Amino acid sequence: MALAPRFRMDGQVAVVTGAGQGIGRAIALGLAEFGCDVAINARRLADLERTKAGIEAHGQRCLIAQGDIRDFSEEIAERTIAEFGRLDVWVNNVGGSDEKTTRLLIDTPDDTFRSQLELNLTSAFQGCKAAAKRMTAGGSIVNISSGAGTRGSPRTGPYAAAKAGMNNLTETLALELAPSIRVNAVAPGPVVTEAFLEVLGVSSKLDELAATIPLARTGEPDDIAAAVVYLASPAASWVTGQLHLVAGGRTHRGYQYGQDDAGERSKSPS
Repeated sequence: MALAPRFRMDGQVAVVTGAGQGIGRAIALGLAEFGCDVAINARRLADLERTKAGIEAHGQRCLIAQGDIRDFSEEIAERTIAEFGRLDVWVNNVGGSDEKTTRLLIDTPDDTFRSQLELNLTSAFQGCKAAAKRMTAGGSIVNISSGAGTRGSPRTGPYAAAKAGMNNLTETLALELAPSIRVNAVAPGPVVTEAFLEVLGVSSKLDELAATIPLARTGEPDDIAAAVVYLASPAASWVTGQLHLVAGGRTHRGYQYGQDDAGERSKSPS
């Protein structure tokens, strides 16, 4: 059996949240490259327009669903079905924090903790529900998680707790929705995006960071997009309930606070 055609998703329709820039944009463009029409969500219209142009350059159709993802998933799903007539792939990419302050968990205000759960876990839960109710058989949900959800994470406790919840959500839904729908997660390592550089401070630190990675470089958005394309495609038809760490060879025990999670934590819900 030829393997290459199994990565194609011609005629399928995908939704990607947080697709305005960085990893989310790379995922949306990657899915379009392999044949998907794509509905994209973010808060900033200018970012979405740039992503749309890239999708259309691949010859695919694009629907813009601008807005804050919280409590917005049902509307996105309905608009996607109305526009394209089907739904095959849903990527919950939105996450991070609008707050740049870090603190001990016991010093975290209740409102901040709730906000982190809503952005990083509840929104993914809502997206999974909206997708699962409408997906065709053989559909795929991919959640973008973090290594922070696999270990203790001093001073970023709410974010880590939310991502740990996402990892369990992924496993539970994979069991509940099988065999019709597959559910997997991807945990990026240190991927260089604008948000990542904002938190890291200066780009000169990238060499130091790369030296801690077995594959000797930091990640790029396309590295994560490639993993998502695989999980979304028929090539991964026997894969569900898995957390895929894409981090250049670093295990979750090899993460260090302030390096690996910097870019992920700083993502606004865009």
